[in-house]
Amino acid sequence: GVEWGLIFPDANGEYQSPINLNSREAKYDPSLLEVRLSPNYVVCRDCEVTNDGHSIQIALKSKSVLTGGPLPRGHEFELHDVRFHWGRENQRGSEHTVNFKAFPMELHLMHWNSTLYSSIDEAVGKKHGIAIIALFVQIGKEHVGLKAVTEILQDIQYKGKSKTIPCFNPNSLLPDPLLRDYWVYEGSLTVPPCSEGVTWILFRYPLTVSQVQV
Repeated sequence: GVEWGLIFPDANGEYQSPINLNSREAKYDPSLLEVRLSPNYVVCRDCEVTNDGHSIQIALKSKSVLTGGPLPRGHEFELHDVRFHWGRENQRGSEHTVNFKAFPMELHLMHWNSTLYSSIDEAVGKKHGIAIIALFVQIGKEHVGLKAVTEILQDIQYKGKSKTIPCFNPNSLLPDPLLRDYWVYEGSLTVPPCSEGVTWILFRYPLTVSQVQV
């Protein structure tokens, strides 16, 4: 919105997110498959889940990394947290849209470049600092991998509330074992400080959760 543009100068920048993805305008880039996008995620024990007012966040303590695909060669991006963004209605919760279609929810796996920087705070706003995997979510059958999180949503529905879950496996969020069908663009964070230098990787095929889980 305008307020963010006034307070955070990057919010009026050239590479701002979220965007509408027009699938017809997307260009195939064979170089993305030369080094396959490769997540090496491990299960997190005793993860804190927090409502920060913008989203629900799962803080991850165990070291999970992402390499390959559109990311700079030889660089590791460490998974810092997973964020859930959704709206009040089931139709419009996603931040990005595909051919102007919104989804009920959007998941963000937030990574920072641990090859170049020593923390996520240092990486934000820097060149090749942040990489975000985004997953659209649609309503359908229950998603078993998200059950531990969705079961506690009622307890943390207000800003500032948090709860610990016994374990969370980020691998359960990945839609396709080959990880080939995704869009990539250079953009920004979607919440303040709206900093640029973010590589967005948006998977084409959505996850499915049940109505009860939302």
